[in-house]
Amino acid sequence: MMSEKNTVVFALSSNIELADEICGHLNINRGKIDVRHFADGEILIEPLESVRGKHVYIIQSTCAPVSETYMEVLIAIDACHRASADEITIVMPYYGYARQDRKARARQPISSKLMANLLTTAGADRVVTIDLHAPQIQGFFDIPTDDLTAVAMIGQYYRAKDFTDEIVVVSPDHGGATRARKLSDTIPNSTIAIIDKRRTKPNVAEAMNLIGDVNGKIAIVIDDMVDTAGSLMGGIDMLYEKGAKEVYAACTHGILSGPAVERIANSQIKELLITNTIPLREEAKHVEKIKQISVGYMLAKAIEAIQDHTPVSTLFDLFND
Repeated sequence: MMSEKNTVVFALSSNIELADEICGHLNINRGKIDVRHFADGEILIEPLESVRGKHVYIIQSTCAPVSETYMEVLIAIDACHRASADEITIVMPYYGYARQDRKARARQPISSKLMANLLTTAGADRVVTIDLHAPQIQGFFDIPTDDLTAVAMIGQYYRAKDFTDEIVVVSPDHGGATRARKLSDTIPNSTIAIIDKRRTKPNVAEAMNLIGDVNGKIAIVIDDMVDTAGSLMGGIDMLYEKGAKEVYAACTHGILSGPAVERIANSQIKELLITNTIPLREEAKHVEKIKQISVGYMLAKAIEAIQDHTPVSTLFDLFND
């Protein structure tokens, strides 16, 4: 059992419910911290209990408003660092700016590297995240990072459905083929397919072709995030056109911006499975097609492993049944 004498878990503004669940699994109380936003947008964060000599865990997804949630993390790190915390671990279930991981065109920034620099410079000692948009983002950090994955949990969810038809796991693009293969490995006798698509501009994608066979099968589309859901809907329509019997979709991060919830509710999709790395928008809670599973237990076990200096990699065995 984790001791509160040398450990404190703080939640900032974006993941309070998830933090409470994590603390419940750890059997400790959530740390008291004051998060204030002034009228001009300036942020003040002040721990309301001693962190001297403790290992501090700060839980915050950098979801909308992305820049504000990042500033909260940076200021919280600085506050804890100046209050003599022994070690500071950032538990960031959703790592904002992850899509800006390379120069896709001339003069573009690599903002995910900038965010890594800011977290490190502020004083973070370790970052724990889930399903980075690109695994190589771990290389942007000069501190230890643990990029966990929800794929094992998602596989457990679909195995429990006991589908009788053939299953094909579909990647919505070439870049996600490895993720689709990992999910397929957790679902017995499943195959994979890849949607060949071209992105014309941010948040807009044109589905082009299908590599693989979905005819007469149950298709499960797997991605790391769903934002406006336009690309997802185009892919789902294509899969039905290619003869898929039913189409499910799963992602780790349900950003669900703009018209996403309405698109999902009105689509042919059987079900969209997401995790709670990002809190569910209020209107999404009333859409039967949207199902949510929790990463709280996995993150609690990750914190335990870090605290006890044991391997984090063994976490995924928890979801093999």
